[in-house]
Amino acid sequence: MLKKFSMAAVAISVSATSSMAATNITWWHGMGGRNGEVINEISQKFNASQTECALTPVSKGTYEEALASGIAAFRSGEQPNILQVFDAGAATIINAKGAVIPAEDLINNAGYKFDREAFIQGVRYFYADSEGKFVGMPFNSSAPIMYINTEAFQKAGVEVPKTWEEFETIAPKLKEAGYTALTASQLTWQFTENFFSRHNLQFATNNNGYDSVVDTKMNLTDPNLINMFEKLKSWADNGYYAYYGAGWADNQKPFEEGKVAMWIGSSGSFGGLQKTATMPFSADFLPYWKSVEGAGTNTFIGGAALFAMAGKPEAENKCSADFFQFLTSPEIQKFYHEATGYVAITNAAYELTKSEGYYEKQPVAEVGIKQLMLKGGDWSKGYRLGFYPQIRSIMEREYNRIFAGETTVKQAFETIEKEGNELLARFAKTAG
Repeated sequence: MLKKFSMAAVAISVSATSSMAATNITWWHGMGGRNGEVINEISQKFNASQTECALTPVSKGTYEEALASGIAAFRSGEQPNILQVFDAGAATIINAKGAVIPAEDLINNAGYKFDREAFIQGVRYFYADSEGKFVGMPFNSSAPIMYINTEAFQKAGVEVPKTWEEFETIAPKLKEAGYTALTASQLTWQFTENFFSRHNLQFATNNNGYDSVVDTKMNLTDPNLINMFEKLKSWADNGYYAYYGAGWADNQKPFEEGKVAMWIGSSGSFGGLQKTATMPFSADFLPYWKSVEGAGTNTFIGGAALFAMAGKPEAENKCSADFFQFLTSPEIQKFYHEATGYVAITNAAYELTKSEGYYEKQPVAEVGIKQLMLKGGDWSKGYRLGFYPQIRSIMEREYNRIFAGETTVKQAFETIEKEGNELLARFAKTAG
């Protein structure tokens, strides 16, 4: 599938590689800080690898702002060639009629041979259609994993749990040793969306929303999910679990400070943790309930994908395809993986990184990839639900109320399901 490009010279700046003869294309994204810098570096590498195309990356602020800018620009005929769209916004861009060229079609039309099987299991389906055709090209991808405060486990004399049943046996000992046993960031992604995936349970009708937006409804009153949150509330009441709020950093910080034994976070967080953690740490897979039949399947990715916007000249589409090929080459995936902490999205990139001994030095960097490569199930591929950022906001509101003691778990999820399904019905009327 993957065409190799020369990695010889790296341009000093993106603009320095542009020339009168090159076809210019633009890439709008929603990343800042070091991640934004790496996007610039990748663009420089692409421009230095060939002379036909000149890629210019443009930051549009946050994920939400990038998506809103891209949709508005498409409606006015001023869209970029490539738009980064985050996981919760995928349904919006995919269901915007005529807005994108499926990545697989773009690549095949440019003369390349696209191989879906080249991508690792947990990456392969999230931005695809119901038949498995890639619509978006996965880019910055991560998995929800469990970080371990190794000092806490040594002090308590317990082993890392593989299941939630095992967690319940060690949590009291961790508390006795002076630690909160568990916290987690973004309960929407970690303990709701990926709860369904990890346990191979159906999240929504219409094939988790992939088959149709019409009459799609969420399954948020599933008894297994209710049980998970009732357990979380019970663990919180007993001092085993702490909910510090909906903010990502709210829950990561106590782990960094050595107060918490386990933190459910992103595989992409390990690079930052190396700088901020006050104690040694390791990582393991997201636990699951052994009592749930069929549990233990892979999780799916978070993060974002790149979409080729429609309505562009063929020469520009060819350059977008060239860039997607470049981006998914083993060498560039390895570079991006090591520079950011996001997972390598292809089997070849993973094997290359492994063969060069990176995981021997950084074993935590391999955990997310290995979790995404676990056996798949009928319901472990992801979801495709409209107005999902708004649905996540409803979830976060109700989760706050659960842990504040303002509602029961069952009432909270009945509310989320009702309001969420109303949003899905509205989306079905506006899609396209």
